[in-house]
Amino acid sequence: MKFTLGTLLAIPAAALFMTACNNGSSTTETKDSTKTPTVQVTDVTIEANGVPLNSVVAFNDDTATKKPVIVIVPEWWGLDTHVKTVAQRLAELGYFAVGLDMYGNGKLADNPDSAKAWATPFYANPKMAYERIAAAVAKAKTYTQVDTSRIAAIGFCFGGSCVLNVARLGMPLKAIVSFHGGLATSLPVSKDQFTAAALICHGAADKFVSPEEVATFKKQMDSAGVKYEFKEYANATHAFTNPAATATGKKFNMPIEYNAAADTASWNDMKAFLGTELK
Repeated sequence: MKFTLGTLLAIPAAALFMTACNNGSSTTETKDSTKTPTVQVTDVTIEANGVPLNSVVAFNDDTATKKPVIVIVPEWWGLDTHVKTVAQRLAELGYFAVGLDMYGNGKLADNPDSAKAWATPFYANPKMAYERIAAAVAKAKTYTQVDTSRIAAIGFCFGGSCVLNVARLGMPLKAIVSFHGGLATSLPVSKDQFTAAALICHGAADKFVSPEEVATFKKQMDSAGVKYEFKEYANATHAFTNPAATATGKKFNMPIEYNAAADTASWNDMKAFLGTELK
């Protein structure tokens, strides 16, 4: 069977493995040979057109410099443990991270039917993603710890599609990173609008994104003169950064699995990319 992002949205299934979000604040210590700044992960409510987005912010207590902001848009399951872990890791690197509750009210999909129902409106109307990511950026700017001139967004799968679309719509970001995100779009690509530098981290064995879609994406970006990097990871399927992907794939007969080598390589590629674009 040939898989596309469309077939992913149409897959019926029962329950999906999903870890519920933890409430409250937590602190951990980073491992640094000279200093161990404390990382705080705190719940925060972001309002977007009357919808409460029950999100998290993560940052360390190093006050020497202002922190660049990175908004994290989850996979289509919602704001889960994977995204919270990413937020903490980014905070350990010195960023101010916002793990965004894209759907609102803390909704987590425990099956593909719910995920489809909640994600489809964002695919149909990319301005919804723009409004909610913009609300997260606005909230981040209220914190004294942040550098409001250095803002990026990253996303996973559905979230990768979202950050690409908001860049196409002209959101003023310094950089975006898409991890195993969808590449097809009905939006035009213009250098005047798409001002963010982009990093695409793509699995070479991703059956939800066809080689034709990859070729079309590159042609669109090249024709528009948009600054981007396209990284492809051997043997990596869709969802390769999520440790829960292997169990999910086996449970629902989906061609997804965690790939530790690709996860590490893409994380390092992201670190280098953001280090350059947000310096």
